Amino acid sequence: MEQIEKLPERHRLLRKLESITDLTEAERQALMELPVHLREFEAGHDIVRAGDRPQASCLILSGFVCRYMLLSDGRRQIVAFHPPGDIPDLQTLHLKTMDHNVGTMAPTTAAFIPHEHLHRLTQQHPGLLHAFWRETLIDAAVFRAWLVSLGRKTAHERIAHLLCEMAMRFASVGLAEDHSYQMPVTQGDIADALGLSNVHVNRVLQDLRRDELIHWRRNTITVLNWKALEDLAGFDPGYLHIRPPALKQ
Repeated sequence: MEQIEKLPERHRLLRKLESITDLTEAERQALMELPVHLREFEAGHDIVRAGDRPQASCLILSGFVCRYMLLSDGRRQIVAFHPPGDIPDLQTLHLKTMDHNVGTMAPTTAAFIPHEHLHRLTQQHPGLLHAFWRETLIDAAVFRAWLVSLGRKTAHERIAHLLCEMAMRFASVGLAEDHSYQMPVTQGDIADALGLSNVHVNRVLQDLRRDELIHWRRNTITVLNWKALEDLAGFDPGYLHIRPPALKQ
């Protein structure tokens, strides 16, 4: 077991929670002292799979992961992206069997926090119970926003909305600067997340570049015209409940 203060990256959890709620000094210290087990994963590895009954939840320290489901013929639907600071399987504290997969999209370091320690933590610090509950409610709000995008928005609106959302979420944990952030995804990953074909994703990204809304080189995405991208997406960051200014508008 290692203590959380030994790796500065673990402060992402504090920054993530403090972007959505208040924490006392005692709560901050309790989070910093959580015993964890560190594991490193290559890209394309499942951290946890559907049907698993995990005894610990994983905090993403570095890298990038997604939550996804597979159809019987192997087609994949990505249902969420998670930057560092997120605990993508926090729900396993109470829903013991996983109904989807959590997989890495880049080399990733995760800190596994045993459920027994999380239960003890929230019993001793009820404020953290409310913080985690608030985080799961926001997670549900993100799902609703994605559902609206998939059901009603055009391809241009869907992709613009995703880029705006991820810019805000990376900024909330200190991983975006000047509207620029690193998101290691392929056009195929975006297609699997937004219900589009690879060809359609490629065409939309070309349009966004041509209109000078974004610059995308390798894994680095830079929003060149935030207001225009926000307007195209119909993006209202209220559902993220992030305290301003997570990202300068």
